[in-house]
Amino acid sequence: MEAYTDFASVYDIFMDETPYQDWAEYLSFLVEKYGVSRPGERSADAKMDSEGEALRSERDLVVDLGCGTGTLTELLARKGYDMVGIDNSEEMLAIAMEKRDRDGLDILYLMQDMREMELYCTAGTILSVCDSLNYLLEEEDLLKTFRLVNNYLYPGGVFLFDFNTVYKYEQVIGNTTIAENREECSFIWENYYHEEEQVNEYDLTIFVKEEGGLFRRFEETHYQRGYTLSVMRRLVEEAGMEFVTAIDADTHDAVTAESERIYVVAREVQKEKR
Repeated sequence: MEAYTDFASVYDIFMDETPYQDWAEYLSFLVEKYGVSRPGERSADAKMDSEGEALRSERDLVVDLGCGTGTLTELLARKGYDMVGIDNSEEMLAIAMEKRDRDGLDILYLMQDMREMELYCTAGTILSVCDSLNYLLEEEDLLKTFRLVNNYLYPGGVFLFDFNTVYKYEQVIGNTTIAENREECSFIWENYYHEEEQVNEYDLTIFVKEEGGLFRRFEETHYQRGYTLSVMRRLVEEAGMEFVTAIDADTHDAVTAESERIYVVAREVQKEKR
């Protein structure tokens, strides 16, 4: 079953305790530490020609792969970054665009599969967080995505992404059931971990209150694959990027064998500097 269809309508409700603000702060810190993009920066040289301005615009562009309903995309836009959000769910993007229009933000949203990403120019930073890459179940799909990222990165630009580890699925959330009851909606989230494939199956049953007080029930099944840091590093390098560093996404310290989610910073190194 296609993921993030009906679930899109209640996604933000169930994610309301997600620390998006903290994520935006830390991702911005990583961009400024390792990358070339700068929020809201304008050249002090009033005589900058149109070509120079175009290159600056590409350098400062930030692309959010797997942007979902755009919560993180908006937080980064409010920090001054020129944002593009990409997602393959029409329903999620519809909500993102409603929020953008309501909030008066200048964000371009594109409905694309990250494995077939097409941009109109290079970008100084490409992000993919909230375990979006775990939805790619085959290494060849990850490699295809990473090569596209490398192709569209501005010279010296960075790719920042996170992923859930094999350890998280095997030892923490695999084969567990989570339930949550809200006034307007409830869900039952059943996990089944398939050890041989290292794939976690999420079977979601969701109840949404509609007019008249009746609840509508719907179901979705999601699949995510766990990865190891060694696999991610190999794929980053096969795609032509430099592996810069890896960080435990929860502690912001060094990665350990018990890290559940990991940030990776990779850099474009092959294009000629402009």
